[in-house]
Amino acid sequence: MSVNQTTSTYDFSGSLPRHYDDHLGPMFFEPYAVAVANRINPEEVRLAVELAAGTGRVTRHLRSLLMPSARLIASDISEDMLAIAREKLSGQKIEWQMIDAGTLPFDEGSVDLVVCCFGYMFVPDKDRAFSEARRVLRNGGMLIFSTWDSLENNGASLAYRRIAREYLEDPLPECYNLPFSMSDEMQITRRLEQAGFRKLQLEKLASEARSTSAADAAEGLVQGGLIYNELMKRNPAWVDEVRERVEKALAREFGKAPMVSPMSAVVVRAWK
Repeated sequence: MSVNQTTSTYDFSGSLPRHYDDHLGPMFFEPYAVAVANRINPEEVRLAVELAAGTGRVTRHLRSLLMPSARLIASDISEDMLAIAREKLSGQKIEWQMIDAGTLPFDEGSVDLVVCCFGYMFVPDKDRAFSEARRVLRNGGMLIFSTWDSLENNGASLAYRRIAREYLEDPLPECYNLPFSMSDEMQITRRLEQAGFRKLQLEKLASEARSTSAADAAEGLVQGGLIYNELMKRNPAWVDEVRERVEKALAREFGKAPMVSPMSAVVVRAWK
């Protein structure tokens, strides 16, 4: 993972990406990957750039949607995340790159579509990242991205964090709230307008987080997210303890098998 003033320094490596892909991917990210893909007109895209591609869940939908002649560049700052994506999507017409959202290696006006699902929350300099996205887009090109709604509107994540915070001394690490820190539609609008985007459309989309069981959901939440690194730093034995407690809480609130909880995200489209 590259580290500089615009790139997130959070560590999406080791065992975390596999747990993230196996459990959190289908539970949290697949519904919004479909929603984002459904809001793209493939006839307008010759070059698409995906930022924060992670393990390739959105990438797969993009490649299926876009015209065969269109180029798709999928990127992340985590080599371990992209390794899983490359493995899953081997043989498809996708160019893989390590790209920092704050410093895009493309000429001005050369890109038709920029996609970033659940990534901008982790970028320290969001204003610069939005300005970069606008710079590389052609006139009429579109930026589409998603962020999580407030924590209170994401039931399984809230249940997990209520338990995890008992193990994390104050002040809480930034990663505790960061995934849900970009839900304010007025703030998002202001940032995009300051970056120079001329037309915006923001939607809050409610959905359901579905897992085969509360046990699978708990494993993904505890071992597929950044708080896992904080627990491991403090006491590795806490991981199993937290997972067991989260499983019981999820089963009690949302069902043992399947586990179905409410979730909500913001999907944003911005045109240059």
